[in-house]
Amino acid sequence: MVLTPSTMMPLGSRAPDFSLKDVLSGKVFSLKDIKNKKAFLLMFICRHCPYVQHVTKEISILGRDYQNKDIGIAAISSNDPEAYPEDAPASLSEMARELNFTFPYLFDESQETAKKYKAACTPDFFLFDKERKLAYRGQLDDSRPANNIPVTGKDLRGAIEAVLNDTLVNPDQKPSIGCNIKWKSGNEPNYQ
Repeated sequence: MVLTPSTMMPLGSRAPDFSLKDVLSGKVFSLKDIKNKKAFLLMFICRHCPYVQHVTKEISILGRDYQNKDIGIAAISSNDPEAYPEDAPASLSEMARELNFTFPYLFDESQETAKKYKAACTPDFFLFDKERKLAYRGQLDDSRPANNIPVTGKDLRGAIEAVLNDTLVNPDQKPSIGCNIKWKSGNEPNYQ
């Protein structure tokens, strides 16, 4: 495990489009599927990372809490399933069922979507406004495995509420930290 922080994509960046299959339904999901939503939350997660495992319950609760709100939510796993079989689509589908995810859980086989978003770690969170401009990126909250801070999702939830209520998102945003995305050999990005 290589502990890696978010790249902190510049606020105001436009959400890059993508078309990826949901590991549960097999349906292809893209930005056009949530074009009428006021906000869009994209989470880069996986199954094997202890930093993701630490927050999966809150991610599942967050999905249910916002299921009927004006926000589109999706999660993506971009890890190399050859090197990390727990992050293969069948295992991710099992994870989504176990945690009762209410949002699509997408598999980024080519890893191109992770590169477009400059995703660096799992978990990594990106929240976009109605114009699909980046309003928040970074951590769920201050909790980490073994730091004894409860998982509440307060940072991300505060940003979601601000976007949904047309108020300013707190500009003091801390990077997420977790396992690095497991790039296929020779596919590692050089984020600048």
